[in-house]
Formats: sequence, C-alpha cells, structure tokens
Amino acid sequence: MKLNKSRWADFSLLLVALVWGSTFVIVKWAIEDLPPFPFLAIRFALAFISLLPFLWFQKTHISTKELLKGVPLGVFLFSGYAWQTVGLQYTTASNAGFITGLSIVIVPTLVTITTRKLPRPSLLLGILSALVGLALLSLGDHFQLNKGDLMVLVCALSFALHIFFVGRYAPQTNATVLASVQILTVSILSGIFSLILPQPTIHFTSTAWLALLVTAVPATSLAFFVQTKMQQFTTSTHTALIFSMEPVFSAVTAFFLAGEVFTLKGLTGAGLVLGGMLIAEFTGSGNEIPSK
Repeated sequence: MKLNKSRWADFSLLLVALVWGSTFVIVKWAIEDLPPFPFLAIRFALAFISLLPFLWFQKTHISTKELLKGVPLGVFLFSGYAWQTVGLQYTTASNAGFITGLSIVIVPTLVTITTRKLPRPSLLLGILSALVGLALLSLGDHFQLNKGDLMVLVCALSFALHIFFVGRYAPQTNATVLASVQILTVSILSGIFSLILPQPTIHFTSTAWLALLVTAVPATSLAFFVQTKMQQFTTSTHTALIFSMEPVFSAVTAFFLAGEVFTLKGLTGAGLVLGGMLIAEFTGSGNEIPSK
C-alpha cells in the first residue's frame, strides 16, 4: 500500500512540475503588461477564491495551529514567486527554469543538516545527474550569471525551504486548509508590495487575463493542494528531484511558444534530468515514506 501511494504521489507531483514548467513563458509575456506584484496578488487571490468551496467543507480543521504552519509556508512561497517573477524580466525562461531547479541540491542539504543523515547513494547519483542536466539544458556557453539569474537564485532557496517545510507539516495537517492559508498569504503580501512599491502602468490585456486564469487554478490552487497532499507519501528530497523536471518542461514550452533554441546540449541535459529522476525512482530511494 505504501509503495502504491508513493508511486501515485510521484506521478501527481510530476504533473505539477509539468503545469509549472509550461507557465514560464506565459508569465514572462504577462508581466510585460501587468507588473509582477499586482500579477501575483490577483493570481493568488483568484486561486484562493477557487478553493473557498472546498475550504468550507473543511472548516472544522481550521485552527490557530494550522494557521501558524500555513503562514510561514506562504511567506517562503511569496519570496520564491516574487523573486522568480521579477527575475524573469531580466533573464530567459530557460535560465529561470534552471536556477529554480537548484532546489534539488538545497533541499537534501537541509534534510542532511536537520537529520544528520546523508541521502542514499542512488539518490545522490540521481541528484548529480539532474544537476548536470539542468546546467546543460539552460546555461549558456560562458556560464555567466546576470542580475535576473541572481534574483532567481534567491527564489530557488525560498522554494527549497517551502518544499522542506511542507514535507514536515503535511503529514499532520489538512491539505485543503494548509494550501489555502499559503495561497492567501501570498496574495496579501503581493498586494502590500504592490501598494508600497512604485508600479509601472497596469494594462489588463488579453494576454494578462489568459495568464491569470491559467496560473490561478491549475498552476496555483490545484498544484499546491496536490503538493501538500502528496508530500504526505514521499520525502522532501524526492519531491525536489521530481520538481527538477519543471525546467525541462519549461524549455520544451519555450521552444514551441517562444522560439528559444533547443540544442543538442539542451536535449542531452533534459535526458540527464529525466535519468536522474528515474535513477532515484527505481532504485528504492523514492519509496521512503516520511515519518508521521
């Protein structure tokens, strides 16, 4: 039963990575018309509204304890999306995907520090393969970082902290409540920053509305509910490794929608990322269930 739950969790998280990866180009287009913080405020507000009917049926699970877990997760999430969305203005969708994927290294580091146990050798091999693949997939020939890349690096750290703490809280917390509190926190913080920071002119174009609708439900409310629920059945490190497929999906989407070049080096990198995930999946390390 645990094995089946673990496999189902891995598949569900892979679908989340697919949805997130496919939105990089759409968000990059949208923030040309709608500044990052207003975009995030509206996106997460719409996502929270979409969860309200489900939250109503889970209202008995709402408590101060749940709020104290959800709000910090929302802060990490806000930091990740804020730095990523702003950074996308100064770098390519593929580079943003690669640097965001560095959480596959940060998460196991956090786990090792807190548990004082190294990941299994097969998982370390999978992480190394994915990391090399991410570099080949997205970095340019000179491997130089620009201002946007450094912003997205802060995003990677924030997302790593989010994955790590979801893994700690999810087994004891109602998934609907935890996801809703996180999403509402991001919306509120984004709204505050929209008011206190100077904003360019806002244009609610058809592209902006399309991006808001696409990202609000499948890429936000549904995705974070699935992540919160499924991390009950797999480890934080394995979740981060599965999410390393996000930049692969991002690069594929950028190739078809934005004309970004998908070279032989990029294809090799994508294969290494996929190989790294499969190494971890089918050598037993992916089937470790987090303790409750």
